[in-house]
Amino acid sequence: MSSKPGPLSLNTITVRDQWSLKECIEGCARHGITGISPWRDKLADYGVQQAAKHIRDTGLTVTGLCRGGMFPAADAAGRQANIAENKRAIDEAAALNAQCLVLVVGGMPAGSKDMAGAQAQVRDGIAAIREYALAAKVPLAIEPLHPMFAADRACINTLGHALDLCDELGDGVGVAVDVYHVWWDPQLSQQIKRAGKRILAFHVCDWLVPTTDLLLDRGMMGDGVIDIPGIRAQVEAQGYAGYCEVEIMSANNWWKKPADEVLRTCVERHATVV
Repeated sequence: MSSKPGPLSLNTITVRDQWSLKECIEGCARHGITGISPWRDKLADYGVQQAAKHIRDTGLTVTGLCRGGMFPAADAAGRQANIAENKRAIDEAAALNAQCLVLVVGGMPAGSKDMAGAQAQVRDGIAAIREYALAAKVPLAIEPLHPMFAADRACINTLGHALDLCDELGDGVGVAVDVYHVWWDPQLSQQIKRAGKRILAFHVCDWLVPTTDLLLDRGMMGDGVIDIPGIRAQVEAQGYAGYCEVEIMSANNWWKKPADEVLRTCVERHATVV
């Protein structure tokens, strides 16, 4: 493992409740953070072109755009609407010169119990946007989510399953490795080796014990049980030399703290425990 992690990127959801995208860009500049990963709702609030100019002028690297995906739907019209929405997300990612569009692929449609059908819709949805993304030079990063999100957020739950999709779909599709979602997987080391150069993004936070909310109780790096440096070493061994993107959803802790304090803590923990 290298002596220090790759550069730090701020996923803007880390200070979702405190700051606009404009404030996030300015905050990164103040704290010496050189990467940023916006969420599309805050991007829409700011305006894509205005945000792109501000990011360029500040010298930030856009490590990803959150998020595309959410492909499954109850009917064909819904599936087509989701594909169209993903193409808009690709356009936004291209405007920002983002290193990838992160795909949180979606779970089963409301009322469904057909997991295999939802997974097939995900495969078909990514296939339907892949050529569009290739033309726009926007890599698609499938992010497997922890199995607790299989029903409603992502029916792709292991790195191995995400890589199976990459194998099937071909060029232009890779993976985002988020330690929060994959740390538990007994096949993780094997699948990171399999991923190789297809690792497009590396996300960090921590798993708290106990976790009080499945979605909104992520920990700051070093406050939980994940061996973040160990996973980073495995990812780097495959040639990943990109950003460590901190992505913390924390409704009762970090979202309630002053955003500058959050960013100072991110910078300190990135240097000491990532």
